[in-house]
Amino acid sequence: MEKNLKDSLHQRKALPDALRVLAEQYPRAQWEGHPNFGEMIQFWMQRHLMFRQLMQLLREDAQGLLDKKMPFETYAQRLSHYGGTFLNQLHGHHQIEDAHYFPQLVQLDPRLERGFELLETDHEAIDPLLHDFAGAANAVLQGGEAGAFLRKIEGFEKLLDRHLVDEEDIVVPVVLHTGFRG
Repeated sequence: MEKNLKDSLHQRKALPDALRVLAEQYPRAQWEGHPNFGEMIQFWMQRHLMFRQLMQLLREDAQGLLDKKMPFETYAQRLSHYGGTFLNQLHGHHQIEDAHYFPQLVQLDPRLERGFELLETDHEAIDPLLHDFAGAANAVLQGGEAGAFLRKIEGFEKLLDRHLVDEEDIVVPVVLHTGFRG
């Protein structure tokens, strides 16, 4: 894929218009009522919601620690549990998408090949962010500065949401259009 700097996850403000081919035909507000919005896509969307909720929880917990509304011992247990869950689940989710779903979906609508390449490139950009996140979380657990970790969470949360929204705007319309069941 020819890389375009404005298409990179760190620069992108929205999904490029050329990749919104089916998103225009299948607006987000109509997804759940569509007959092809089946169990597979519901489960997939629930995973995305879980990632958003975990990021929010991790951000709120870090702020709670900084505001001295949560004792460090409680924070450390929650960060270990929810941070580990987030990292493991997101990494596994991306592996399944890259190896299983994306190759099948791109065959269903080749007009979106560049879109699936963009999403895989996002996954490559997110991977080092996951390692940074883990390192920063471990630093906080060992007595490091929670404010720096909170800023890392906030930045990562924005990039992750950009990716999830764009991924949804590519994948869900393909599923609705084709009836893909996974």
